Amino acid sequence: MTEPGTRSGFVSVVGRANVGKSTLVNLFVGEKITIVSPKPQTTRNTIRGVLTRGGAQAVFLDTPGLHRPRTKLGGYMVKCAVSALFESDVVLFMTEPRLRVPEEDANIIEKLRKTEAAVFLVINKVDTVAKPDLLKIIENYIKLRPFDEIFPVSALKADNTGALLDAIFKRLPDGPMYFPEDSVTDMPERTLAAEIIREKALSFLQEEIPHGIAVEILLMRGREGAGDGIVDIEASIYCEKDSHKPIIIGRGGETLKKIGAAARRDIEALLGSRIYLQLWVKVKKNWRDNDLLLKNFGYDPKEA
Repeated sequence: MTEPGTRSGFVSVVGRANVGKSTLVNLFVGEKITIVSPKPQTTRNTIRGVLTRGGAQAVFLDTPGLHRPRTKLGGYMVKCAVSALFESDVVLFMTEPRLRVPEEDANIIEKLRKTEAAVFLVINKVDTVAKPDLLKIIENYIKLRPFDEIFPVSALKADNTGALLDAIFKRLPDGPMYFPEDSVTDMPERTLAAEIIREKALSFLQEEIPHGIAVEILLMRGREGAGDGIVDIEASIYCEKDSHKPIIIGRGGETLKKIGAAARRDIEALLGSRIYLQLWVKVKKNWRDNDLLLKNFGYDPKEA
């Protein structure tokens, strides 16, 4: 039952890879609930971030970057992003300043014709472009379709993001609170821990490897009798080629140690507990095109 005066809704953040979708969602919810990397196609699932204020609740759907898929995993990611368009009250179509509209953006705009949600054009990284060029960029986008609202922002510097957030909340329909007021995400801690490990691997690995890695949490439990609340976590990093395994491990295990140390710091902040993290590296050839392995790693096409 909806309480009188409450409003709620779903807000999809869609766009090409690397335009800043995850940075914006993390900024809005006030915590890091989705991983960030300069490498493309970092986000693989639709991740829900929750922000409640003044009797209203916005559920943000951070979606994978829309692209032309080359693997079953890529197809799953695109399916996640497209399906989010049709379960939303507001769609933030996010892009970055380019004088010529990229073909991928034009394709996304075409898909947006089928949604009944309010669609905002959000141009990120506006601190990298001159104002006359920004006006020309906006003009080029509105030639392709009208937008309900247009916001030039910098998600990294939080420029004009407050006005964008106010506009989002004004568009939310009457509805119940879907999550408790103090929620920031519905993602399980195991999933968040796996994503943190994958983020750290992305930051330390060469360009050709990150697309072919997955992380599986094998064990996550509080240590019995540990008065200081230690949590034991065991995880495997999977790669697709035998030649990638020694690169992930590094000389003398150096790269894997760096991944583990960086991941441990963030997971401890997430859980509010000390953790003991053990990492292994395993090879699962062509897992991105294997239906069973995709499902095991949490990328089930039937659930997208």
